[in-house]
Amino acid sequence: MEILTNYYTIITMVAATFGFMMAIGIGANDVANAMGTSVGSKALTVKQAIIIAMIFEFAGAYLAGGEVTDTIRNGVIESSLYSQQPEVLIYGMMSALLAAGTWLLLASFFGWPVSTTHSIIGAIIGFACVSVGVEAVDWTSVQGILGSWIITPLISGISSYVIFISAQRLIFDTDNPLVNAKRFVPVYMFLATLVIVMVTIQKGLKHISIHLTTNEAVLVSVTISAFVMLFGYVYINRKYAVNVESTNGYGSVERVFSLLMVVTACAMAFAHGSNDVANAIGPLSAIVSTVDNLGAITETTYIAWWILPLGGIGIVVGLATLGHKVMATVGTGITELTPSRGFAAQLATASTVVLASGTGLPISTTQTLVGAILGVGFARGIGALNLSIVRNIVVSWIITLPAGALLAVVFFYMMQAIFSV
Repeated sequence: MEILTNYYTIITMVAATFGFMMAIGIGANDVANAMGTSVGSKALTVKQAIIIAMIFEFAGAYLAGGEVTDTIRNGVIESSLYSQQPEVLIYGMMSALLAAGTWLLLASFFGWPVSTTHSIIGAIIGFACVSVGVEAVDWTSVQGILGSWIITPLISGISSYVIFISAQRLIFDTDNPLVNAKRFVPVYMFLATLVIVMVTIQKGLKHISIHLTTNEAVLVSVTISAFVMLFGYVYINRKYAVNVESTNGYGSVERVFSLLMVVTACAMAFAHGSNDVANAIGPLSAIVSTVDNLGAITETTYIAWWILPLGGIGIVVGLATLGHKVMATVGTGITELTPSRGFAAQLATASTVVLASGTGLPISTTQTLVGAILGVGFARGIGALNLSIVRNIVVSWIITLPAGALLAVVFFYMMQAIFSV
């Protein structure tokens, strides 16, 4: 307890620095999950993607990032085992942030699309095992999280497959693809907008003291989505006024989908920010809560007002600096993407991530997106996939968990040595 009293300010500042570093790593690596498909399909330039992601990543982190935080903070380890030695929990969470942040920045530098969720959970498990023992880990919760890493890529893959096939049958495989694109693309815009608005209202607005009933939330969501659909219908029909099919008809259809990609890119960035910010602010929240309570470890605590914005800003900094490297790997490496294919992958990923974030399950956004891209690839045939790239990505996922754990163990002993002096 004396350590917490004497080093209160220092511990908080160091923890905030490590949390910010972790958030930078999230932005640098997982930006590919939000924007890689948009850039790979050439619907957006790198600069445009970064600007859009800056706005919606921050909005998702701040408005809807609180739900997953409790799972990262309390769901992975049995925090009650640290009630007699709260400083050990603090050192451990600090080492976990530093370990995961270090690995993410290293992976981002080399363009490896690794899972930030794997990184932080592996780091937390690593310090827990050496500080208290394997009994400190809530293995039941870990099993649920590991299960989600299998289930969510499967769900997003099936979803993207269905969305892509629907676009093929409703638009591309018809006699007048451009006419049908103008008819059905606004409907896809409605669905994409509905996803982002629903999660904002139900999970995010409570952070700014706005509470709506379920019926009110549905009404507002449908109204806003209908407005976006109407705007899309008017805009697309004015921009592509000719109703006859021309020799470059498919190119025109893909340009229509480019507009849709902007909407789904916003949804994906928001979904990513709402889910993955927890990887940075979850451990940071545990540290600040324990320090503020002078060592008292509580099951549920409020998130300090400055933590969510710190995570959001860190994500923005990371994606603006190193994000382009991983973006290139995911956007062009797995399979050839067009706006219509990228849209199917993005909408499926955004929907899956937003739903998981709302239930408090910290899924891997990387695995969800890759599952969605694989779904699109399978819809075109196995030959459309670059299996060597897929294999390398899977290997990087496997390495991430032990890498995070090993680094956390090293940093944990360093933290103990530094603050015990």
